Amino acid sequence: MIHAPAVPAASATIGAAARRSGVSARMVRHYEALGLLPPVARTDSGYRLYGAPEVHTLRFIKRARDLGFSMAEIGELVGLWHDRSRASAQVKRIAQTHIGDLARRIAEMQAMQRTLEGLVACCHGDGRPDCPILEDLAGPEFWEHKAA
Repeated sequence: MIHAPAVPAASATIGAAARRSGVSARMVRHYEALGLLPPVARTDSGYRLYGAPEVHTLRFIKRARDLGFSMAEIGELVGLWHDRSRASAQVKRIAQTHIGDLARRIAEMQAMQRTLEGLVACCHGDGRPDCPILEDLAGPEFWEHKAA
């Protein structure tokens, strides 16, 4: 026989839990569907009820998202957070890997910024139709085709 989770003493509707945690109700449902939140109690009419532990988990997820962790990484982190016998080395490995990903993405964005700055510097920005920004975006194949 399957038992429904007990109704939390200080329970909140999805809207209240969303407000308390700083995430939208849609995201609360999404996190629940991903398994980041355990199944919660429901009223007789089917409304979800969230207690303090679920709201705390939602805040944890929000903070992890704010730091740019992927949903898969957040799933691991939530699992480790709830596992009191975890090794902190596991958590550190996830964070270090994420730092490497962030560094790579920052470098890519800085390269994009430098490219755009160079293109903007070459553009006269006047009434003439020639624009090095559009030429670069179109690529050399476009201009070779136009010249033919």
